[in-house]
Amino acid sequence: MIGQIAIVLFDGFAFGMLLFVLSVGLSVTLGLMNFINLAHCAFGMLGGYVAVTAMRQLGLPFVASLPLAFLAAAAVSVIFERTLFRRLYQAGELNQVLFTIGLVFVAAATATYLFGTGQQPIQLPSWLRGSVEIAGMRLGAYRMFLVAVALAITALLVFGLERTRFGAQVRAAVDNQRVAQGLGLDVDRIFAVTFAVGSGLAGLGGALAIEIVGLDPSFGFHFLVYVLIVVSVGGLGSVAGSFLGATLLGIGDVAGKYFVPEIGSFLIYLIMVAILFMRPLGLLGRR
Repeated sequence: MIGQIAIVLFDGFAFGMLLFVLSVGLSVTLGLMNFINLAHCAFGMLGGYVAVTAMRQLGLPFVASLPLAFLAAAAVSVIFERTLFRRLYQAGELNQVLFTIGLVFVAAATATYLFGTGQQPIQLPSWLRGSVEIAGMRLGAYRMFLVAVALAITALLVFGLERTRFGAQVRAAVDNQRVAQGLGLDVDRIFAVTFAVGSGLAGLGGALAIEIVGLDPSFGFHFLVYVLIVVSVGGLGSVAGSFLGATLLGIGDVAGKYFVPEIGSFLIYLIMVAILFMRPLGLLGRR
């Protein structure tokens, strides 16, 4: 029984790390830039399809396709940020919501036209298939890889936002845009880079998600709910909060479906309501 609980906790933690990679970019852009981007998971879907295309058409291995997924989502997001999203930074929340959710419908229709409605399977390398025995428990090799990637991303984001000059510039631009511009900071460039990093992480998460949950044109809608829950529970603008919120929700989702399948799919909503009832700004929300 203890071994089963440990395996469920590990699988839940791995799923939580997938949610973290998908959602942390939205937490940063929404919390720091005050922009409600409901098209965030559409960039995740883009990264997934780029990885699939790179593996099938270019013959690249799975790991080599991951940077391409990140770069493609980041590059496309810069184009959208420069041409469309920037016009909405000072607009009301309703305008931002309606516009970005419309982009999700466009992205889903485009993916259906190009790739069809079916799932997009991929072939993992042999070292990511199967399981590894640790302390008498057999843990999935791919889930261990997913956890390692998420932990590395967490360390890089915390260091980048809290310990680097660029991170200080981002915080300054968010706190007072006019003062930051008066000090000579290129606020437009800072926002573009921040948006690109957040969307690129969504693209990376979309590529990593294929093996766990699959990939089809509804990806942008399906994971939008999970991502919004993680951001709400963790707190806006907090990398650590997104990490903690994703961990709790991932473990709660997997454990609920395993131990109480009757309400398993609903358990994460109960967790969200309970946390937000006690902490309306989220676990580590800044504002």
